[in-house]
Amino acid sequence: MAEEPRGAWFGFGFCGFGQAPGSGRGRQVRSPEPLHVGVDIRRVSASWSYTAFVTRGGRLELSGSASGAAGSCRDAWASEGLLVVLRAGPGSGALLQAWAPGSALRGEPLWAQDVVPEAEGEGDPGGEAQAGRLPLLPSTRAYVSPRPPFYRPLAPELRVRQLELGAEHALLLDAVGQVFSWGGGRHGQLGHGTLEAELEPRPLEALQGLAMAEVAAGGWHSVCVSETGDIYIWGWNESGQLALPTRSLAEDGETVAREATGLNADGSQVKRMAGAEDGAPAPFIAVQPFPALLDLPLGSDAIKASCGSRHTAVVTRTGDLYTWGWGKYGQLGHEDTSSWDRPRRVEYFVDKQLQVKAITCGPWNTYVYAVEKGKS
Repeated sequence: MAEEPRGAWFGFGFCGFGQAPGSGRGRQVRSPEPLHVGVDIRRVSASWSYTAFVTRGGRLELSGSASGAAGSCRDAWASEGLLVVLRAGPGSGALLQAWAPGSALRGEPLWAQDVVPEAEGEGDPGGEAQAGRLPLLPSTRAYVSPRPPFYRPLAPELRVRQLELGAEHALLLDAVGQVFSWGGGRHGQLGHGTLEAELEPRPLEALQGLAMAEVAAGGWHSVCVSETGDIYIWGWNESGQLALPTRSLAEDGETVAREATGLNADGSQVKRMAGAEDGAPAPFIAVQPFPALLDLPLGSDAIKASCGSRHTAVVTRTGDLYTWGWGKYGQLGHEDTSSWDRPRRVEYFVDKQLQVKAITCGPWNTYVYAVEKGKS
């Protein structure tokens, strides 16, 4: 069997706490830079002030405001209030641990729980056990939340493939490609056409009959990628993260004064602002509570997506990376700090003849795994 092609991880965006190894402290990294630990990284999970790296050898290393290391790790999930680590247990089992990020992984965890994976093929017509990444647990019957209760069970009828958490909401992708959402909905991030919260997972009616392959949760917006490569996006558009018209690509998140709010016929929230260039009110979409189809330039098909607090990143079948939304700290990778309300290709990887294979966004930064073209 041919050896899996090895590439390298790159980071860009906010690095005020030294989150990206080798990138320094107190810097905006405006263009992709290779990470110091390079090809050994297998998984990355980024919070606002620190990043967790899991190596191919099972070692966990923290970089940024939190530091520390541990061995025998399968996965890690970083949030500002909680660091969750999945460690190898006896046999095929695993041990779930939750740590305070500032603990340096020393002493006793805040809590720990044994995790027993489901029997292989149980309830799965494909004959394969369902297994996901944190915050979804290997059993697929529960997930981890940064707020109590930390361990949250899922309904037994849900066969979960992927689960992603935003600042106030959750997205779930089931085994047949159906998308569910729940949690806070005040920014339209649930995709049900309202700004109401949902206490339990609710399927997105607007996507019924469309099989999805990926979901991604931003701070207050959501993205999913269909099995045919289409992108659907909804939620808050304050910084253009939905690639929909926005008057102001705000850098500080403050609400612009003198606005009047209404709803379009499709449910999207429109704010008409004073002071447009032609003297007339300028409409723009602030909230899109229904999934909207988004076309990438050149008709490219998407395969992966990830979201930061207010920016979005998508990888195409050809290995190109497109980013848009808030770019104040260089998290879009375009060698500047501009924000964009439309998809823009990151030319760094094109110039270096690299194909992007994996993408994960922190709130204000972005991490990318890429290999040389022709090596995949």
